[in-house]
Amino acid sequence: MKICIINGPNLNLLGKREPEVYGTLTFEEYFTGLQIKYPTIDFVYYQSNIEGELIDKIQEFGFNYNGIILNAGAYTHTSIGIGDAIKAITTPVIEVHISNTFSRESFRHQSYISGNAKGVILGFGLKSYDLAIQSFL
Repeated sequence: MKICIINGPNLNLLGKREPEVYGTLTFEEYFTGLQIKYPTIDFVYYQSNIEGELIDKIQEFGFNYNGIILNAGAYTHTSIGIGDAIKAITTPVIEVHISNTFSRESFRHQSYISGNAKGVILGFGLKSYDLAIQSFL
């Protein structure tokens, strides 16, 4: 099984950014733990702060992987292009958020991804990624 995890803007700051919301673990540390926990899954991880680069990766992995786990960060609420990229591919996408976006500012209640995703998982911290992986098993 091949799963790609794609993280959007500011998620490279996990472990430093708002630890009361996002925790103190970096995503790289967490990702290493996922690889150990799921040794039979071939994981690829990609992070970018640039919308077009995220779209490029969705298209790159969107026809030959078993699943994409996407945390588009703030682009979730602004990017029609990312939503369209998900709609255009055949690989199922799980939208993931570390925080509960509905308990935050009202602009975070809108998602241009959810309508094209296989599912949405939010509010469980980094465990949201574990839950997304479970959905592909």
